[in-house]
Amino acid sequence: MNAKRWLQRHQVVVYAGFVLLALGVGVGRPGSAPFVERLVDPVLAVLLYVTFLEIPFVRLRRAFRNGRFVAAALGMNFLVVPVVVWGFTPFLPQRPAILVGALMVLLTPCIDYVITFTDLAGGDAEQITATTPALMLVQLLALPAYLWLFAGPDVAAVVEPRPFVDAFLLIIALPLALAWLTEAWADRSSTGDAWQATMAWLPVPMMGATLFVVVASQLPRVRNSIEQIAVVVPVYVAFLVVMPILGRLAADALQMDTGESRALVFTSVTRNSLVVLPLALALPDAYRLAPAVVVTQTLVELVGMVVLTRVVPRWLVPESPEDAPSPS
Repeated sequence: MNAKRWLQRHQVVVYAGFVLLALGVGVGRPGSAPFVERLVDPVLAVLLYVTFLEIPFVRLRRAFRNGRFVAAALGMNFLVVPVVVWGFTPFLPQRPAILVGALMVLLTPCIDYVITFTDLAGGDAEQITATTPALMLVQLLALPAYLWLFAGPDVAAVVEPRPFVDAFLLIIALPLALAWLTEAWADRSSTGDAWQATMAWLPVPMMGATLFVVVASQLPRVRNSIEQIAVVVPVYVAFLVVMPILGRLAADALQMDTGESRALVFTSVTRNSLVVLPLALALPDAYRLAPAVVVTQTLVELVGMVVLTRVVPRWLVPESPEDAPSPS
């Protein structure tokens, strides 16, 4: 069994090892958190680069033309999710900082590691990749409006767009361009082909590294406020339960194939916590608990994603007979 296949088969064990290591660092060496936090964006960019290398660009170009999926992803994230979040609002503490932190993270769809988790679950990763520019643009415009509606105009006025733009350029556009150049290099050079083959075994280790830097860097921040923010955890867990089911129902209604259905489930449930965190950190002092509330969602979601990469393909969206490969 080669390294890539071994890692894919034992990926949950690999992730658990990275998370346990991160917990040890976060608890035992909390002073290292600022340094580790600076590694989050670079590690995430490398993760997306090796993930993009797994997607042939001929399929990615075809995915851009699938308007039905793009419309479904936008509808789930900007029509269905806000209704669900509105329904959860009475169960959130009405303290402004906690409420705003939860709203900021729950109302913004993920644009980065959702691609990797979709791929790990056997979903249509190229379709998710093709949809990220639309998700990015709409959430940039919609978040202030939703915060104004849910929390009032004062909060909406302090949200800055720059972290969204920076994250898109660094975490999505740059890795995507490098992956395209690598694929072109591999088509023309044996050295490039060898490089691409070497990168093929990295998605699982890089996902583990991402889990490590996120948990190790953010755990001290959460620990310092755990008594005040623990009340949001049940809402985050409920979101992780409700949205995959709604995503599956929407996919069935649109008669999507297995890959598209899994992709719609993951884009419906994953949130943009790593991009929203700088927004929360930029809020006024009155909202100083908001970053910890965002980070708490990150930690809950990462656990949920590891579970969903098994639950979605096995039970929620199993392989349908028409999508299964025909015997040779």
